[in-house]
Amino acid sequence: MARKPSGETPQLPTPIKSNREKIIEGFMALLAERPFEQVGFGDIAARSGVSLTQCRAEFSAPIWVLAAHFKEVDQKVLDGIDADMAEEPHRERLFDLLMRRIELLAPQRAAIRSLLRSARNDPALACALNGFAVRSQQWMLTAAGINAAGPRGLIRAQGTAMLYARVLRVWLDDQDPGLARTLAALDRELARGQRWSGFLDGLCRFVPTSCLPGRRSESRRRYGGDAMGDEPIPA
Repeated sequence: MARKPSGETPQLPTPIKSNREKIIEGFMALLAERPFEQVGFGDIAARSGVSLTQCRAEFSAPIWVLAAHFKEVDQKVLDGIDADMAEEPHRERLFDLLMRRIELLAPQRAAIRSLLRSARNDPALACALNGFAVRSQQWMLTAAGINAAGPRGLIRAQGTAMLYARVLRVWLDDQDPGLARTLAALDRELARGQRWSGFLDGLCRFVPTSCLPGRRSESRRRYGGDAMGDEPIPA
């Protein structure tokens, strides 16, 4: 006689994290507790449960752990691209991607707050963060179907990184579970960015390239309706 199913959901084995993943996770946990400049590999190794030798095998400085965190978020956003957004306008697709990015950062809100505070007092850190952010936004723009190649694409990515940073500052203080203020800020910033992009395209008709350094749709419904629009990391 066949045995009746128990009705219990089978327990899947917990994925085993790599040393790299453990180090990034430990580093972000420490950032939530102390400034960036006070986070060293001794603390990272202890929090991550890996040896200093293993830390050195993966990274040569804490700043590259941070770069790896940016890359990890990029990959998760790209892995989660919604095929249903393929026919949406570029602005809607970018809105969707940047909101997914914010959702992924939710567990690290305290760490992000600490990092931005440190960057205000450390120009070198601020410069590094900007470089990581621009690289990430080149991927976000590309995923949204917006050209991010060449000098014009680099300017576009820099502008997107700046607008995203302004949205992050709103998000850090947005206590609404629906993130109404964050949604409104992102929509406002994207509208501003769209106007700037149009100006840039017009300018490029008259300036040689060598001289250069939407619609409310699926993403609106997903995020609450009318809220409004790689290179290897060195070790």
